[in-house]
Amino acid sequence: MQAYCVKCKTKRELSGPRADFMANGRAITRGNCPVCGTGMIAMGETPAHAGMPRPEPVSKAPAAKTRKPAASKPRAAAKAKSSGKPARTAAKPATRKSAAKPGARATRAAKTTPSSTRPVRRSGKLVIVESPTKARSIGAFLGSSYRVMASKGHVRDLLKSRLSVDIENNFEPEYRVMNDKRDTVKELTDAVMRASEVYLATDPDREGEAIAWHLQAATEMHDVPIRRVVFHEITRPAIEEAFQHPREIDMNLVNAQQARRILDRLVGYNVSQLLWSKVSGGRARGLSAGRVQSVAVRLIVEREREIEAFVQREYWSIDAQLRKRSGGKSAEKPFLARLVSIAGSEPELSSQAEVHPHLDALEKSTYAVTEVKHGERQRKPSPPFTTSTLQQEASRRLGFSASRTMNVAQQLYEGISLAGEGSVGLITYMRTDSVSVSTQAQKETRDYVTGRFGKQFLPARPPMYRTRTRGAQEAHEAIRPTRIPRDPASVRSALTNDQYKLYNLIWQRFVASQMANALYNTLRVDIVAGPAAEPQRYGLRASGSIIRFQGFLVLYEDSRDEDLALDEDEGRILPEMTTGELLHLLALQPEQHFTQPPPRFTEASLVRTLEELGIGRPSTYAPTVAVIQDREYVAKEDKRLVPTETGRVVNDLLVSSFPDIFDFQFTARMEDELDDIADGRLDWRPMLGDFYGPFSRDLEQARELLPRVQAEDDDVGRDCPTCGKPLRYRYSKYGKFIGCSDYPNCRYTERIVEKVGVACPTCGTEKGGEIIARRTRTGREFFGCSRYPECEYTSWKRPLPGPCPYCGGMLVLSGRGTARCTVCGKTMRIAEQRAAETA
Repeated sequence: MQAYCVKCKTKRELSGPRADFMANGRAITRGNCPVCGTGMIAMGETPAHAGMPRPEPVSKAPAAKTRKPAASKPRAAAKAKSSGKPARTAAKPATRKSAAKPGARATRAAKTTPSSTRPVRRSGKLVIVESPTKARSIGAFLGSSYRVMASKGHVRDLLKSRLSVDIENNFEPEYRVMNDKRDTVKELTDAVMRASEVYLATDPDREGEAIAWHLQAATEMHDVPIRRVVFHEITRPAIEEAFQHPREIDMNLVNAQQARRILDRLVGYNVSQLLWSKVSGGRARGLSAGRVQSVAVRLIVEREREIEAFVQREYWSIDAQLRKRSGGKSAEKPFLARLVSIAGSEPELSSQAEVHPHLDALEKSTYAVTEVKHGERQRKPSPPFTTSTLQQEASRRLGFSASRTMNVAQQLYEGISLAGEGSVGLITYMRTDSVSVSTQAQKETRDYVTGRFGKQFLPARPPMYRTRTRGAQEAHEAIRPTRIPRDPASVRSALTNDQYKLYNLIWQRFVASQMANALYNTLRVDIVAGPAAEPQRYGLRASGSIIRFQGFLVLYEDSRDEDLALDEDEGRILPEMTTGELLHLLALQPEQHFTQPPPRFTEASLVRTLEELGIGRPSTYAPTVAVIQDREYVAKEDKRLVPTETGRVVNDLLVSSFPDIFDFQFTARMEDELDDIADGRLDWRPMLGDFYGPFSRDLEQARELLPRVQAEDDDVGRDCPTCGKPLRYRYSKYGKFIGCSDYPNCRYTERIVEKVGVACPTCGTEKGGEIIARRTRTGREFFGCSRYPECEYTSWKRPLPGPCPYCGGMLVLSGRGTARCTVCGKTMRIAEQRAAETA
């Protein structure tokens, strides 16, 4: 056992350790320094304390001041004489009141006897949670017999200055109370000493279980009953139910969190030191590695290299604009049918030269309907939100980052002050990978839907959803409102804009998940065309669908994934046709296309991919996405994640040196083993041993064989106008910018001007203004004139080079593959605009 020697100013092994207790009941071990003999004390209980009588804890009230004895007066007089000041030799005469009551002084002295000798009286129940907001919400439900305090998160952690894991001693962690939590721990310790019972009400996951365990150790809860309470929503029924059924701290969950923390420290501490020794350059400062974050960077780097290696391929499609012949040419609206086969095979048209012969043939062809197929399609609602799907939908629909989403969700969970109700949690616990829903919540939702929309909007039975996430904890619930009648409009005045947007999203998604399917009527028409000699040479198809019953769509519809193509059939209405009916050709519309590379990751798609691969868990998604941007391994451009040069260099070093550790499947397998620890199926220390053996060998080999590499500094190529040092490209959460290399001594910055190649429609002709991409303070991209503030033209839509083929006005991007004219308002496909520009 080690303790700090104040004389040697270092830690040394205790010589002659002796178990003992302090006056306040805390366990200590006394001993001496083996070098200088100075007495040392180590805090904490050991096996040697077992069976020893523990002294009664005493209060820390200060002792009362007593009057100095008269014998000290000569000393005071001598001191006054040496200083040249008159000495007070006579005592102050007693007042009339005190003289009349000679026993008064003795009575006051008895009342101020030092209380350090009196035992502390334990009374009241203490509840400890993580946050002050949560403490206020729970305190309102529990009443005055409970005192609710907040730990403000973790109170103990591994030391930052060293590894803090004793590898030789079976991976024993070295925890310490963080500096900024010492006052909090002292207050909690004093409260624990005075409490008759302690309830640890931290969050219902591994992290919350570990916080409860660390609180127990940091405040030395030895002589007081300790109870663990767990709830998934902060409402009166949930709190009362939890306090009626307390339990012990689940050490399986604690050990799973310990194993993750130690595992991440073993990787992060050792590999970060390796990077510092092998990577040089201005961007090398502050490099770090992490078991999960490095895998996320690898995904982004490999996707970027796929894009760079992608070879674009040209292909063409042909649409025929047709109309029914019956009833005259204007009786029916025209519709589009796409060419799907040529002589029975799928068309392969790779150039305009290959398209022209078929256009000539189709112009002279006869078009006839060969098959009409009516059908019905159902569209099911999406399940309630999990942590991952909430982050994805909030990113697509609201533009929230993963961190922003979780911060707002935390506020909604911990409690919002509502008029007449006090502070109450609006949603259930927001770190979950389950889509399970309680029976009570389903019943409440069905009653609400019946009252608002009618019984026809309810399925016959409440829907049951099953998660497809690896290792999902089905005992948890999905993210849902705590009360369904508390609709977003009723709490709007109590919420901030971000809180309202996210609560509205969660509420609508959950209610819609319990509603009936949407029904569509579908129609598919197959058409043949060809010259008289070859009447069936070409096959065309037209499809359409119209909604017959809205179902859940009356309330909520998922936002479309930005990487998915539009469903052109939905909403397309086709005229009624019969087999053998002849159709009239109005026009042929050939269109040029190019194959597209895989899209760059957004925050939403990266979280989805991590979840699909089984990498990370609900509590790790947002921190992982945030840290890879904070470390400048990844930058965000147009809401897409792009690797920086430093990110590429670090990724290549790690993958080449530790191919197993930073492998997708290996990382997912480690997550499965952490789940096994949490379930009690695996011991955490042998698991760490199995990991550390191969890892330490790879680490030593990398230290010896890995060459030094240079991290590019991304110089701009000119000097700072303020201090003369080189300017460099830098990154922030809002994207790429230019900054001084001498930061923080010099804080000069400038934005990067991205020209879009379009003249300003307001002043471009007369004064040469150009449209450039800019960003708001919240990071949203918009487009404005380069002559701002002289010219204040702005647009949220990206202007496109080339004029409108119909009126010559400016075109802006209006959707995936479509452009809209700002003058005449016509919408067209971008290929159509390009063809007009080329012509």
